[in-house]
Amino acid sequence: MRTLAAIVGLIICLCIKTSHSQTLFLEANGSQDPYTLINDKFVEFDGNALETPDCSHQGFGPHITQIYDQILRKYVFRFHIHRDEDTDRCVKFDRQRTEIKVYAKSPNWMKAVEKSSFNYKWKFKIDKNFQPSEKFTHFFQLKSVGGSYMMPLLTLTGRKGLRGQPDKLELRHASHGKASKIKVTELQPFLGKWLQVNVDAIFGSRGRLVIKIMSINDNHPLMHYENSSLNMWKEDADFIRPKWGIYRSLNDKQSLRDEVIDFADIQIRAKSTTRD
Repeated sequence: MRTLAAIVGLIICLCIKTSHSQTLFLEANGSQDPYTLINDKFVEFDGNALETPDCSHQGFGPHITQIYDQILRKYVFRFHIHRDEDTDRCVKFDRQRTEIKVYAKSPNWMKAVEKSSFNYKWKFKIDKNFQPSEKFTHFFQLKSVGGSYMMPLLTLTGRKGLRGQPDKLELRHASHGKASKIKVTELQPFLGKWLQVNVDAIFGSRGRLVIKIMSINDNHPLMHYENSSLNMWKEDADFIRPKWGIYRSLNDKQSLRDEVIDFADIQIRAKSTTRD
């Protein structure tokens, strides 16, 4: 009986461990409608995990398309944004976005809660002639849902250099109010090439963040940041979710132009969670 009980206990433990490690992998296929393909992965029931300016620029059509990439030798997602036509979902007009996200209607395991541990991986390519502004241009966000502080917890942000200085790529963090730059490097080495991004995060008031960005073309590391005592939580938040795409302010509109950013092989892996 003791042996049987031990075996049953082991099976239960293994089942619990398996249920706490789940993975989403999103890749383009060139045949399925991209909006449907994305929502099939990011939405558990009827819903929409995309935030696009389609409503303000209907003549262009869908702002996320698919294109075959000769370097990766596969189809990838192309995110479009147009300086003069696009808005933020016809709700806000001083900014514009084409993004995909985890949100309320996504499976619960994709939503980061306190003490949970996640890995996010993706590839993306910014055009070699990309133009940021003096305001924000986000490529990736970790953002809370609910709670008192609506500023994103973490962003990967392009920024125009001031007074003739080079443009920057900023890793920005804000656990409460104003965001601060925790890593800054020149933007130019990131342009015109495929980048592999790897983010490991443990969410909590004393959390952990490791982010690595590497050039796929030559396996050259371009950014590395690691902190094992970073506040990775938002007070009273329901959960924290990732967002990918391009989200930018129009308050320095003259610096901007129409842009495309390509994304591929987006992965979310919940390594552990406190959910039942």
